[in-house]
Amino acid sequence: MAYHIHRTAPERISVPARRPKLAVAPDIIIFDLDETLYPRQAGIMQAIGRRITAYLEQFLGLSHEEALALRQEYIQKHGTTLRGLQIHRGIDADHYLEFVHDVPVEELLRYDERLDRALESIDASKVVFTNASREHAERVLNVLGIRRHFCRIVDIRDMDWVSKPHPSAYPRLLALLNAPAERCMLVEDNVRNLRPAAQLGMITVLVDADSDDEAVHYVIDEVWQIGSLYAALRHGAAGGE
Repeated sequence: MAYHIHRTAPERISVPARRPKLAVAPDIIIFDLDETLYPRQAGIMQAIGRRITAYLEQFLGLSHEEALALRQEYIQKHGTTLRGLQIHRGIDADHYLEFVHDVPVEELLRYDERLDRALESIDASKVVFTNASREHAERVLNVLGIRRHFCRIVDIRDMDWVSKPHPSAYPRLLALLNAPAERCMLVEDNVRNLRPAAQLGMITVLVDADSDDEAVHYVIDEVWQIGSLYAALRHGAAGGE
């Protein structure tokens, strides 16, 4: 069972009878980017999804229905459409990333003061780990007003094009950070991206969702509540004996 910080009471952490083993503050907090550092209602991923479909139609000559089906197939088999296209179609990945991330980030997002304050309160190192490009990550972080908090962006190129949730991506991430898994926390909106991290011993946090999956150690309703969770871990209030 995961701990849950409630939306209506962000400073309160409900503690189940059986406490998890992972109850220490991390040295490094690793954040997913899209739909983790901002709400999914912002519409950015929907806009990117339309651009991906348009790419398949325009450059592969597929119908709209064929493009949607191929996207679903590649996501299921390879984690992302990009990885499937690289393996099966040999596309120019940089051109693809530039095309699909051509979305109006500046119109869809705005400065997030609560998240800015929360990140400021955390003295652990903070990293972005994304299946997207560095250029897209920079745009998002700058619009949110939080770029200065992150010491590093690990993008899909840094991962040699192997994306989450492929199991090999996570040891590579830890090697790039020169960090042991047990001293890292991964904050994500997708349970499947947390499972390989939990298997390696990383602390996991699910945002804006709920799950009984054993790979999920903590649940927060909104990403700015990571500040409350980190403070609780620092003071031993989020579990442990």
